[in-house]
Amino acid sequence: MQSVQGAKTSAIQSANENATELETDYLIVGSGAVGMAFADTLLTETDANIIMVDKHHKPGGHWNVAYPFVTLHQPSAFYGVSSRELSKGYKDQVGWNKGLNELATGAEVSAYFDDVMREQFLPTGRVQYFPMCDYQGNGEFENTLTGQRYKARPNKKTVDCTYLKTTVPSTHTPNFDLASGVQFMPLNDLPKVTSAPSAYVIVGGGKTGIDAVLFLLEKHVDPDRITWIMPRDAWLLDRENTQPTEEFFGSSIGAQASQMEAIAESTSINDMFERLERAGVFMRLDTNVWPKMFHGATVSKMELEQLRRVKNVVRMGRVTSIELDKIVLQEGEIPTSTRHIHVDCSASAISNLTMKPIFEDGLITPQTVRSYQPVFSAAFIAHVEASYPNDQIKNKICNVVPLPNTDLDWLRLTAAFMLNQHIWGQDPELREWLLNNRLDGFSQLVRNVKEDEIEKRMILKRLKENAQPAMAKLQAYLAEIS
Repeated sequence: MQSVQGAKTSAIQSANENATELETDYLIVGSGAVGMAFADTLLTETDANIIMVDKHHKPGGHWNVAYPFVTLHQPSAFYGVSSRELSKGYKDQVGWNKGLNELATGAEVSAYFDDVMREQFLPTGRVQYFPMCDYQGNGEFENTLTGQRYKARPNKKTVDCTYLKTTVPSTHTPNFDLASGVQFMPLNDLPKVTSAPSAYVIVGGGKTGIDAVLFLLEKHVDPDRITWIMPRDAWLLDRENTQPTEEFFGSSIGAQASQMEAIAESTSINDMFERLERAGVFMRLDTNVWPKMFHGATVSKMELEQLRRVKNVVRMGRVTSIELDKIVLQEGEIPTSTRHIHVDCSASAISNLTMKPIFEDGLITPQTVRSYQPVFSAAFIAHVEASYPNDQIKNKICNVVPLPNTDLDWLRLTAAFMLNQHIWGQDPELREWLLNNRLDGFSQLVRNVKEDEIEKRMILKRLKENAQPAMAKLQAYLAEIS
């Protein structure tokens, strides 16, 4: 009699034998923002055929399950695929982003990627798209609706666009205990609240927590009815310094010059952070609390002003359990009740911070090669794949810029980013590509500075003169902390 395990093995072997065989040049696993940006550049710059596999029913990755009031945190001009503009080209006239370039909503981003797939990718005849498929490795995947199995054989490479493991609140399992009867929800469900609780408890101090607090304040919730559990305070970036349009040259390129200057002139790591704050590069929620976290979260000055209205900020470490009458934290406890709504904002946006070579034999693993810009990075990596002869050269061009977690990680990512910028600046072909790629953001701003624009030229002079000393200072600090 055949054992259960033997029967299971036979069934799998039979399914594999019945799998539909597919052949392509590139197999891209994941049709989120990174996968879409990578595929777009390949389609534009090569004649390659592509298979794209994704677990969601349409492209966009985590945008399919994002909270309904989510927006981009940086201007829309920086996001999407290289060949198609996402930004509408206007500034916000109302709200706490007023005066700055618009931030696309989650719905707009989701519709954008769907349009890119239907209107650009599929009509080429070079893209086969397999949504709602479970990728199982080694080119094998299964349609979760029909059970149909496929085996894809890429002639060139597999591109793993799932490596960074983006997580979102709606699919996150909290790593603390919850008593039965506690009102607890991901921030996705905040718009569904139909009966006012006695108070709101926001669990998490990152960008998701910021968004939850801003949502409540925008809907006129009294800030005294908000408790914000913040295990670590974070250094924040000023969104004004990320604007890619001409009128913000002094803010954006000026902030880059001030950053180099602050690093170069600093006498210690703490002194460097203080100088960066005085220069307007960094901001923090409470000037009396030294941040220990840096995730690259970006806010406007008006948003920061609103966040400071919440006075009940709990800094007792992470939550270990939420009981019916109290919340237990690593360093103490606070009261709560079943009439409180507890909002989970504790998921990390990126759950895999381990770096690996981007280019390996038969495999490309997109990671960030520029700070805070995974979509630009994917497009750039695809260009390098299409333009350079071997993996060794490609990896020298595409040094991984580590994703940050702690404040000291900012030093590591800044040094890696500066190294890449230096390498790219030595290559005329790469300089030209950056200049003409819409996701780059700032190359055009710098290139367009005229001879008689003295103030702008002074900013560029500060940037250039302080770059080398800043890099030397960063290397010294990194040696110190290692």
